Amino acid sequence: MTIRLNPRVTAPLIAALLLTTACDKRRDAGRVVVSAIGGDLVIGDPSRTPLGHAARLMMDATAQGLVRFDASGQIEPGIAERWIVIDDGMSYIFRLRDAEWSNGEPVTAAEVVAVLRRQIAPRSRNPLAPYLSAIDEIVEMTPEVIEVRLKRPRPDLLKLFAQPELAVFRARPVVGSGPMRVLRATRDEALLRPAVDPARSPDDVADPIPEDDVRLIGERAARAIARFAAGQSDLVTGGTFADWPLLATTTIAPVNRKLDPAAGLFGLVVTNRTGFLADAKARAAISAALDRQSIVSAFLPEWTPVSQILPEQLDSGAGPIIPDWFAPRPEERLQAVRALVGAWRSVHPGPLTLRLAVPAGPGSTMLYGLVGASLATMGIRLQRVGMDDPADLRLIDAVAPYDSARWYLATACAPCGEEATAAIEAARDAPDMASRGQRLAEADFALAADAAFIPIARPLRWSLVAIRLRQWEPNTRGWHPLNHLRAVPN
Repeated sequence: MTIRLNPRVTAPLIAALLLTTACDKRRDAGRVVVSAIGGDLVIGDPSRTPLGHAARLMMDATAQGLVRFDASGQIEPGIAERWIVIDDGMSYIFRLRDAEWSNGEPVTAAEVVAVLRRQIAPRSRNPLAPYLSAIDEIVEMTPEVIEVRLKRPRPDLLKLFAQPELAVFRARPVVGSGPMRVLRATRDEALLRPAVDPARSPDDVADPIPEDDVRLIGERAARAIARFAAGQSDLVTGGTFADWPLLATTTIAPVNRKLDPAAGLFGLVVTNRTGFLADAKARAAISAALDRQSIVSAFLPEWTPVSQILPEQLDSGAGPIIPDWFAPRPEERLQAVRALVGAWRSVHPGPLTLRLAVPAGPGSTMLYGLVGASLATMGIRLQRVGMDDPADLRLIDAVAPYDSARWYLATACAPCGEEATAAIEAARDAPDMASRGQRLAEADFALAADAAFIPIARPLRWSLVAIRLRQWEPNTRGWHPLNHLRAVPN
């Protein structure tokens, strides 16, 4: 299969990028300029409108939640200055700090409760809502204290509360409590400045300096890379496999190219369970036929292929299930797959074609070609379609918001068989961690047997980072808050 890029689109971009040099000539002076790949900066209510990467970064900077992620992906205080977990993990109590909205009015517990209730309501479109079903109620205990009461214990609850989708804000327009304030903004660009902690004495607050400010730009990967290569920005964040090949056209120094050890899923979900893909053996055959090592190595040597859904045991009652197709040698796997396809074609004459849905981008073109080359060895043709088009296989490229086997299994089940679906639902409703772990182990086993998901690797997440951003750290969330880049805010 030949991979072709549109020369009318790529030639001007490549020419611009090749004019750059490998040296990082930026001075450690002036505001920090950040390019966020993925959508514009306009933020809305996550219960109504999903947020793109750039909007998530804008939300995280201007409207923090109860807690936040720091530079290393660990939990730090947000609106809540401290918290305790009581009743054997069935209750989280948060004490709010003296936070202010951007207009200077105080943030109250009642407002926090109202926002969080809306995000987890039954009709909410918030992508985290399905993983917050253990919450029984959120109540205001005092004007400074709220309690989150659970129906079932959830040790990783704080990691969900740290996500931008659970930020606390006032709507129309969306305004938050920091850690940064908007000085000016358009759909594609915003100038941000660290908010002053209202609890600090004015005598202890230094005057702002240009280096404290962040100019955030939401733009396409090609423009973001070109801007960084020209020395006009300090950070490109939100890079994925889809745009990784663009870096090969530049001379950006290796010291500026950073990879996150992102936890999550990168693979193909079987969306059409009819025809050839109606049989679990056929679905497993597709998985067995993929030359994962060739696929990931075509992008970069450090990208490691995987064959199972869970990265490790996590909260499952057993280790990750290795699928049955993995045991035979590659040659034996291919022979078995070819026999299966041959049997199908003897009953259904003509070519066997599967539709693969992938996003736009040169990396997606590479992936389509590499997967197509693997399937061609077993007599299957591949047709590329858009992510919103009808498809037989659809790419899932997602970073896990928290460390639970349930997220991996529920995300990979899109759809999956009745047995796996029932086990995942049973895990969600399990009354304690022991029975939850057992149900998750059962779901992992059932999903592997169902072959509903074809793992390839873990998500590829990359950034371009100027040397001046000494606080930037790689982390498993692939998340880099704007208030943890260069210096501690005043």
